Amino acid sequence: MYNKLVLFDIDGTLLLASNTNRQILIDALMAVYGTEGNARSYNFAGKMDSVIIHDVLKHAGLKDKHISEKFTTIKNTYIDLVKKHLRHEDIQLLNGVPELLGELSERKDILLGLLTGNFEGSGRHKLELPAINHFFPFGAFADDAHHRNKLPAIAVERAYSLTGRMFTPEQVVIIGDTEHDITCARTIRARSIAVSTGTYSAEQLKSHQPDALFDDFGDTQKVVSCIANI
Repeated sequence: MYNKLVLFDIDGTLLLASNTNRQILIDALMAVYGTEGNARSYNFAGKMDSVIIHDVLKHAGLKDKHISEKFTTIKNTYIDLVKKHLRHEDIQLLNGVPELLGELSERKDILLGLLTGNFEGSGRHKLELPAINHFFPFGAFADDAHHRNKLPAIAVERAYSLTGRMFTPEQVVIIGDTEHDITCARTIRARSIAVSTGTYSAEQLKSHQPDALFDDFGDTQKVVSCIANI
């Protein structure tokens, strides 16, 4: 029986995507709104795709009403371009990720899911390219809420719909590479594991007081033990 729900972020935690990903968003913004705003310099780390789109367009002077009117179009355009142009060579799996997911997926007491700022369509494509998408039967995505802090409760509800198991806060582990992952875990009193494989250093992450912190996932057994016992 499952007694732990483990929710992974994607970018910076499981994998790194090349700058092609940023260029694809810029191309989508230009196609739909005729401006890229400050998308070339905007810090994507830990941000929801929906928030990124709103922020960079507001920087260009667009009003919320104008952004919202075309939001479904920009979302679909971006996802379509990701599927068309993001390729296997644009994705780098981070150290220890395949081994960790393989080990966790074999355990009967752990249910894996996603908690990510990606739209589901683009996020799933990033995972399919290095063949790790199948490890995650469900998730909570940028499609589901405007703020990351809303995603943990959504993921827990989806886990219940899938398994009939309602996970308590202490049975939920959220794993990510930014302060935003740590913060959103606290919204439901879940456990947080931070990994410094993204743009945040170990010292920066430590200052936000995650329940555990790793430089990377290279030591599979140590990470699995931490997840199981945290």
